[in-house]
Amino acid sequence: MSDSADTREFWFCLKHHTVEDREGCRNADRLGPYATAAEASRALTKVEERNESWDHDPDWNDEQLED
Repeated sequence: MSDSADTREFWFCLKHHTVEDREGCRNADRLGPYATAAEASRALTKVEERNESWDHDPDWNDEQLED
């Protein structure tokens, strides 16, 4: 039988700006799940990094679309 600590998941709550476990706020108000609390605490930073990457992806740059 596996230890429940091995399967624990964490979310970042957008409402409270805190890391939560399964019993936290509703899923619509949070990002995750993440494998560790440390990963969940970086959720907004990760979102910013991904948005920046996608904003500069030449394959998805709408400004370069031809009519």
